[in-house]
Amino acid sequence: MTDSKVPDTLRYTAEHEWIEKIGPETVRVGITDFAQDALGDVVFVQLPDAGAEVTVGESFAEVESTKSVSDIFGPLAGTVSAVNDALDASPELVNSDPYGEGWLVEIQAADEATLDEQLGDVLDAAGYRAVIEG
Repeated sequence: MTDSKVPDTLRYTAEHEWIEKIGPETVRVGITDFAQDALGDVVFVQLPDAGAEVTVGESFAEVESTKSVSDIFGPLAGTVSAVNDALDASPELVNSDPYGEGWLVEIQAADEATLDEQLGDVLDAAGYRAVIEG
């Protein structure tokens, strides 16, 4: 059993990323509480530039901690529409507020139908809890 927070309002990947739909075609992405806890103290975050293409299952960013460097994989296909520049100066936000100020990027899908279809392919909160507790 884990004490990690898993908000019911988000979607998740088995690679420990969370996805929040924030617009008809746009999602915000970060790493889960479970992932930040496993990583330890985050000291650097390498994010793509706005406009970069994201492919499902391919690495598009890195989070470096005192323990290791971890790839962040594309949870869905689209274009990076925003990056969390606050992480340049304060990468520890990933640890202290993984579902809030510690978000990584925003991704815009081709259209709303495509986004909704892709969100249907990832885990809901119960599915993610099964991954981390299993």
